[in-house]
Amino acid sequence: MANSGIVWIDLTFDWCVNALYQVASLIGVTYEEINVWLFVIIGPLISITSLGLNVFLLSKFKSQQLHSN
Repeated sequence: MANSGIVWIDLTFDWCVNALYQVASLIGVTYEEINVWLFVIIGPLISITSLGLNVFLLSKFKSQQLHSN
């Protein structure tokens, strides 16, 4: 499938695509649907949540440092 010319990239990509096809088959959706769920919905939600938590925890940490001085 993959044809980047870099063997480990091609093997990793092919393995991931095959895994997505198998998971899609198991849960009764198409490969395209599982791609949308993973890379358009779930991935960005996790990234936004992580960013929000980092900002919250950093502000909490800075607040505690100000109060301890």
